[in-house]
Amino acid sequence: MDCCTRRSFMKSGAMALLGLGSVPRFLVRTAYAEGRAARPKILIAIFQRGAVDGLSMVVPHGDRDYYDSRGSIAVARPAAGAADATVDLDGFFGLHPAMQPLKPLWDDRHLSIVHACGSPDTTRSHFDAQDYMESGTPGVKTTQDGWLARGLQAVPAAPASPFRAVAMGPQLPRALRGDVAAVAMGTVADFDVKQDMGRMGGGTVNARHGFESLYEQGVKDILHGTGRETFDAVKMLKAANPQRFAPDNGAQYPRGRLGDSLKQIAQLIKADVGLEVAFADMGGWDTHANQGNEKGQLAQRLAEFSQSLAALYRDLGDRMADVVILTMSEFGRTVRENGNRGTDHGHATAMLVLGGPVKGGRMAGSWPGLAREQLYEQRDLAVTTDFRNLFAEVAVRHLGVAATAPLFPGFRIIPSRYPGVLV
Repeated sequence: MDCCTRRSFMKSGAMALLGLGSVPRFLVRTAYAEGRAARPKILIAIFQRGAVDGLSMVVPHGDRDYYDSRGSIAVARPAAGAADATVDLDGFFGLHPAMQPLKPLWDDRHLSIVHACGSPDTTRSHFDAQDYMESGTPGVKTTQDGWLARGLQAVPAAPASPFRAVAMGPQLPRALRGDVAAVAMGTVADFDVKQDMGRMGGGTVNARHGFESLYEQGVKDILHGTGRETFDAVKMLKAANPQRFAPDNGAQYPRGRLGDSLKQIAQLIKADVGLEVAFADMGGWDTHANQGNEKGQLAQRLAEFSQSLAALYRDLGDRMADVVILTMSEFGRTVRENGNRGTDHGHATAMLVLGGPVKGGRMAGSWPGLAREQLYEQRDLAVTTDFRNLFAEVAVRHLGVAATAPLFPGFRIIPSRYPGVLV
């Protein structure tokens, strides 16, 4: 471990609090009690990994070229009384029928959709595109930190909670890596220093014994204070006991990774542990074969996805006044159906924004059209909204990041280019 620097050690931990500086112990002991006078604004980011087909998720049923291009995977046009048909939103766009649970949020003007949203980078690599979207620097592979970490760093927190940023999963996502305190946890109930810290020096270190042995080896310059604060953070979470909060308002989360993650994020919010940014993801969107239309594998994923979002919204109730949910995916799918009744890697897709501060009940951005001459490389939905303009609007108008902050290195934030999803 003598080769480790403070930063490299802290960034290697899948569970540990990350950042250059340790969290002062008096802050860890600060009471983030229920009913605090000033609750933080909260962003919940959800990554649909694998490139979701935005043209099936949010169907442009008013574009005749959609049905000419899609063959067996086209989702049926809206029809009165038809449960297995597109859920009409505005006469041109509609939700996949499996996403019916989100229609009430649209009607209540708490759901906005940005179609034809994506990256200016043209890669069709899942790995590269996800990395670019999380780092916020399309086409640049050398960026070390993530856009959410930079956003939090630009907004001072007083007092700073060790649970200011939480990712549900075994390791910290690219978007939250940086010089801010951030935690990755498999489950709230199992969050403990016994969790695996990841590979360090060629071996896997158990956190409880790892911290103690490192102290014994005299590397206090690396871990002095920080390791102890991790133990204190565990104690703080156990004292807050988020698991005591059952879903409210009749909310029923579906079984599955996303439903479980969002249920636990709701528990953290209700426990008032100082959460400002939460991150969750859901895979299974890479539908190269047998994608299906109103039914099928994509419909099953969309059902779990929409039921999870609707349950979180219902569960949080009045707290949604301070919460924005942002969904994203690295790119979309081809407009035309392939030979395996699926779709291949495309370009633009649809992204959802939900919450109390959302200017909902409307489509945001501009629609490029699906005629062959309107497509990117004559095969994909073209990008008309750079994802950074959407992310910037959420970061600036909701989290309070200054528009002049270096949220996306090399990219100038211009408010007039926001898609206009927030009030």
